[in-house]
Amino acid sequence: MTKIKPKGMEVEIYKSSDGEIQMEVKLKKDTIWLSQAQMANLFEIDRTVISKHINNIFKSNELKEISNVQKMHITGTDKPTKFYNLDLIISVGYRVNSKKATQFRIWATRILKQHLLRGYSVNEKLLLA
Repeated sequence: MTKIKPKGMEVEIYKSSDGEIQMEVKLKKDTIWLSQAQMANLFEIDRTVISKHINNIFKSNELKEISNVQKMHITGTDKPTKFYNLDLIISVGYRVNSKKATQFRIWATRILKQHLLRGYSVNEKLLLA
């Protein structure tokens, strides 16, 4: 992963282990942020499906829009783009029916299980650096 540090934010270039998915992941306020297009790419599903799930998450009050959405300006565009935090990404990931979403759910569940069993999380890459 390549790290870039714009003002107030860290960006990592994510590449999946099979090399099929590559994207910029924005890190800010102790969470990651993805746009709808990035989630569609991550889960290999149409963006309109992501949008439908996001709307349903907010409509059902599963999550609040105000604390899970942030508008950010992207270089070369005139209007801000909505980015969604990890809580919302996980919620969408559990609603989407695709092979990549299943892989994401397995990964997220494994990380949560490790954290619950240990009582803490370890960033192994950071320890090895």
